[in-house]
Order: sequence, then structure tokens, then C-alpha cells
Amino acid sequence: MSTSSSAQQARQALARELRELREEAGLTAVALAAAAGWDRTKISQIEHARRSPSVQDIRTWCQICDAEQKAADLVAALHAVEGMWIEWRRMERAGLRRPQEAVRPLFDRTRMFRAYSSWVIPGLIQTEATTRVLLQAVARRRGIIDDVDAAVAVRMDRQRILRRGGRTFAFLIEESVLRTGVGGAAVVAAQLAHLREISTLPSVSLGVIPSGPDRDGSRPVEDFWIFDSEQVSVELVSGYLTITQPHEIAMYAQVFATMAETAVYGARARQLIEAAAETLP
Repeated sequence: MSTSSSAQQARQALARELRELREEAGLTAVALAAAAGWDRTKISQIEHARRSPSVQDIRTWCQICDAEQKAADLVAALHAVEGMWIEWRRMERAGLRRPQEAVRPLFDRTRMFRAYSSWVIPGLIQTEATTRVLLQAVARRRGIIDDVDAAVAVRMDRQRILRRGGRTFAFLIEESVLRTGVGGAAVVAAQLAHLREISTLPSVSLGVIPSGPDRDGSRPVEDFWIFDSEQVSVELVSGYLTITQPHEIAMYAQVFATMAETAVYGARARQLIEAAAETLP
């Protein structure tokens, strides 16, 4: 997946507002560029969302268009656009603890969680050992500050919400995830035992999508989380994508619903977990 139409549509909306400010001020693109001391092509690039303005660009634009009262809202919109797509190297430049802490408000206010995974156990239902192995691998691969212990502590503390009232959790995982764990047989065995326990919690629905040769209507996709109907978060190889456009959230919700129809739950899901455990050396 690309950085999605969410980020692009948000850029286009910001570009449209800037163009409207210029037009309302009765300025041509050439006149605005001249007043700002910019190359004339800069206006066109910004207004067609081919180039993102800087904070100072927005303030200058508003000043020239006699709309300084709108600068704060437009700067906030710019920050929102920038926050939709964040590269891992930017998010994790100060280590792994900070990104874990950054999502705490989102988890605290969410009441309905939906998570789909095609490659790793979702973080909220990982054991401490699984989380540690995964974060250690991330720190090594990306060459970042080693604050894994602190990051693991934050992640484990977050799991307390599984046992708080007023929330529901729906997890969908591919059967292959049960058989491709990390950390060795002992870590994987403990993780599978933890899944069996988690599946009995009244607030948790754990669905396992059986492997099979006919997945035309529900083929595996990228891992994603849906937080209420507020946003979707997707972890990609190069960065972290936040989707807020309602129609895109609806698309992910539909994919989740389709996947959920093919999953098995309860005793049948636990049978698949047990079968995976029996294959461990």
C-alpha cells in the first residue's frame, strides 16, 4: 500500500484553502509570488499539492492575503497532514519508548478495538518475551537507541486495558501467524498458551483465519488496527500510516468484516492454536 489517499486528500484540502485565500484577496499567483519573494512556480506547486508548504510559507501567505487570523488553523492542518505518514526513522530517532507512549491517549479513549494481523501477534496480546524479541530486532535492524526495556514496560502496561470495563477487542490473525513465531520454541509455546488464555476473556474476540487454497474473497492484507470509527493505523515497512478519511476507514472495516466471516472462534480457534503448539520442537 502507498501512503493512501487520506494523506493526499488532506494535502489537497490544504492546497485548496490556500488557493481560495489568494483568490479572495484578488491576487494572481504571480502577484503573490512576487510579494513573498518566491519563484512563481512555487505557488502552482503548493496549490496543486505537489509541494507541501512550510509553517513560515503559510504565515507569509496569510499575511500577504490579509488573512492572518486563519494562519493558526492552516498551520494545524499542515501538522495533521504531516502526522498521517511518519517514517520509522523519524518516529524512532529518540528510541522505541517514545512511540509506545505516544499512542497511549488513543488507546485510552478507544472503546472498540479491531486488529487484523497476517504476520505477527498483535501487540496487545503479546507476551512480554515476544514483545522483547520483536523490539530488540527492530532496534538492531534500524540502528536506533537501545531503550528496549523501557519500551517493553510501556507496552506491557498498556495491556491492562484488556481487563478494564467498557471496551471490546476483536483480534483476527491468520493461522500462519501461529506457526511463524519469534524467539524460539519456548517463547512461541508461551505465546500460544497466552493466546488460549486471552481468548477466554469476556471482552475479547479472538478469531483465527484457517489456511487454505481458496482465499479469493479474503486474501491476506497488511496488518492494521481500527480504533472505534476514528482512525485506522497501518504499519508498513518504511513507516506508520494514520488513516482518518471516513470512506477509507469504512473500507478497512469492510475488509475486517469479510475476514471475520472466514475466521473460527472459541473452541475451534483454540484447536488451531493447540495444533500449532504440537508442531514445536
